Amino acid sequence: MTAPAYWSTATQALAACDPVLAALIARHRALEVGSRGDAFQTLARAVVGQQISVKAAQSVWARLVAAAGVMTPAAILAADVATLRAAGLSVRKAEYVQDLARHFAAGAIDMQSWPELDDETIIAQLIEVRGIGRWTAEMFLIFNLARPDVLPLADLGLQRALQLNYGRGRPLGQRRLHRVTRAWAPWRSVATWYMWRSLEVVPVPQPGPPS
Repeated sequence: MTAPAYWSTATQALAACDPVLAALIARHRALEVGSRGDAFQTLARAVVGQQISVKAAQSVWARLVAAAGVMTPAAILAADVATLRAAGLSVRKAEYVQDLARHFAAGAIDMQSWPELDDETIIAQLIEVRGIGRWTAEMFLIFNLARPDVLPLADLGLQRALQLNYGRGRPLGQRRLHRVTRAWAPWRSVATWYMWRSLEVVPVPQPGPPS
C-alpha cells in the first residue's frame, strides 16, 4: 500500500506535540494508511458486511459480485430484489445496496467533486444513503479517501485507546478530550490510526455498520 504524501509530515508533527503519540509512532513506524479501491464497491461492501462475521460477509460479497456480473451502480440497479436476495442479502440490505446505487447513478454522490469538498460535506452526502451512518462515512474518509484530519469520536476502539493512553483507563472529561484531540489537528486521522494500534487490535476498523 502506498502511504499518503502527508504521512511523514503528519507523524513528525504529532510526535513533536504529543509524547504519547511519539512513543507509538516510534513503535509502529511501518504502519500507514492509504487509499483503497473503488468508492462504490467499498461502500457497498460496508453495507453487505453489517452485523455479520467477516467470513460470512466475504461469502455474500462473492455471490453478489457473481450475480451482478460487474459491481457497478448500473448493474445493481438492473438486478431485481430476488437476485440480490439469492446472493445472500436480507431484504433490508438489498434495499440499502440499491439505494446506494441510485445515489451514485443520480450524481447525489459525486466522486468528481470530492477533492474540492470538505470532510463534513462528503459525510453529509454519504449519510443520505439508507444504511450508511456517520461512523461508516468517517471510516470511508480515512481508509478510502485517505483524508488526514478525521476524528471518529464515536468509534469504540478510539474511545478505549484514549482512556488507556490519557485517562489511566477512565473516560476523559470533555475538556481534556478536546484538549488532547485538538492538538492532533490537522492530522487526526493519523493520530487515530496510532490510537488503534496502541490496542494491538487486528484488523484495524474498516467501514462497517452505520453509526
